Amino acid sequence: MPLSTTSYGDHGSRIVFCHGLFGQGRNWTQHAKALAGEHRVLLVDMPDHGRSPWSERIDFLAAADQVAELLSADDPVVLVGHSMGGKTAMALALRHPELVERLCIVDVAPVAYQHAGEFVRYIDAMLAIDLATLTERSAADAALRPVVPNDGVRGFLLQNLRRDGDAWHWQPNLALLRSDMDRVGGWPAEALAGTSYDGPVLWIGGSESAYVLEDYAGAMEQYFPRVRRVTIKGAGHWVHSEQPAVFLEVLRRFVT
Repeated sequence: MPLSTTSYGDHGSRIVFCHGLFGQGRNWTQHAKALAGEHRVLLVDMPDHGRSPWSERIDFLAAADQVAELLSADDPVVLVGHSMGGKTAMALALRHPELVERLCIVDVAPVAYQHAGEFVRYIDAMLAIDLATLTERSAADAALRPVVPNDGVRGFLLQNLRRDGDAWHWQPNLALLRSDMDRVGGWPAEALAGTSYDGPVLWIGGSESAYVLEDYAGAMEQYFPRVRRVTIKGAGHWVHSEQPAVFLEVLRRFVT
């Protein structure tokens, strides 16, 4: 099955958004609507998220190839990816450069991270909720609060809790994400060794984030020699939701 997508706009150059861990394409709706007057925008539900099909293992190369199936060399795109989606976007540009006119990577680098513990705790708390007896979303919110005290992060996670009739379910493949969290935080360096993408690359990081550090610049420049780095003040890892107006202005300048 193909990945689930949502489209906005009917003319102009094409912009494709890839969300991060626990996200879904609709997380980019605000930006898509703002850009739709001048661009054709495609929001992608990444594998094992949203309405896209589940897989048997987390694999950035396979995910990159799945997103590539949505694209055409006759209509290369501006590819935007955040966090996990950013790693997929980087792998896609490296494997299928003819599909990508320019690349925007948001708060992630082509390196292996050691931040898995926090996300595993989130998943365990989500899986611990008895969906069979759940009657309302507020009860799930209360159950997550001790582990996820930040209202914004907790609300972000709860966007993945869906109700069909009387039955609740989590949209992401939580069991797989938990078992393969090392792969989520990793990077397929061996498979991508010696590759590079020569198109323009915008590397956006949040000033309060630990995902884009000076130590990672060498790896980024190795794969993407035409990279330009921008740091957005007052933003953490979710740059585009914490500083949406600034992020949108930076992206607009890059795509025009």
